[in-house]
Amino acid sequence: MALSTRHLLGIKDLTAEDISLILQTAQQFKEVLQRPIKKVPSLRDITIVNLFFENSTRTRISFELAEKRLSADTINFTASGSSVSKGETLLDTVNNILSMKVDMVVMRHSASGAPHFLAKHIPAAIINAGDGINEHPTQALLDALSIMEQFGTLKGVRVAIIGDIMHSRVAQSNIYLLKKMGAEVIVCGPPTLIPKYMEEAFNVRVEYNLQKALEWCDVANVLRIQLERQNQVLFSSLREYNLVYGINRRLLESLPKKITIMHPGPINRGVELDSDVADSDQSIILQQVENGVAVRMAVLYLLSNRQ
Repeated sequence: MALSTRHLLGIKDLTAEDISLILQTAQQFKEVLQRPIKKVPSLRDITIVNLFFENSTRTRISFELAEKRLSADTINFTASGSSVSKGETLLDTVNNILSMKVDMVVMRHSASGAPHFLAKHIPAAIINAGDGINEHPTQALLDALSIMEQFGTLKGVRVAIIGDIMHSRVAQSNIYLLKKMGAEVIVCGPPTLIPKYMEEAFNVRVEYNLQKALEWCDVANVLRIQLERQNQVLFSSLREYNLVYGINRRLLESLPKKITIMHPGPINRGVELDSDVADSDQSIILQQVENGVAVRMAVLYLLSNRQ
């Protein structure tokens, strides 16, 4: 089987069959990662450039590790210290890199739609590692794999996405994926952090009461407050946010059932999650990080047409 697309620009562009194929392939690569020798020659002689115009820790390291595990040749690019700081355009930057015979581009950019623009202008396969407030497809895929490991399926699982929905590309990609795979989704957060069009545009329920959202869900995917993307004050203080929407041990213990806690990172401890929740046995945050390598290996492998 092969993917229906030659790029991974967003979950919106994938079919349910594409998503299932990526998750199945990721499970196979996860078995590879348990071996004493974790490297396979699947992408030998393939050259991949990691083009990061925004800061990243988990995503960048995860992609780099996935590429090395597949035996690909890797080039790392950061905007600071490059000719971008001298005024070079995005297209010129990438074309110069491609002239060095690069096969795939993993790209993170602050502008929504930047990977889509590149996909129309260059021949290499493009993987979106996060574009503005639009999408972060590999994060949604690794979240889906983590949920499947807990519940055996995505169909019928109740997922509450909690926090800064308005500025979150993770929320958007997760909603697209979960809906396509038969999960039930609600979004929860302050009214100022949830777009007014959410219910109508995405066909998801909106809940402003955290207690009700947690009582309903099987999984709480908690997002951080993205202060760097907010150009106006949308709530009075982080302390107030924590008091109303922060998840702590006392709140979890008051629920009628045990729920699973997820977070795409980085965690603002003491804001959206207290440490006794983030580090508890209900949290699968570190499993998400581990699954990120397997999912990115699967995406790189499937888009390389080596299968």
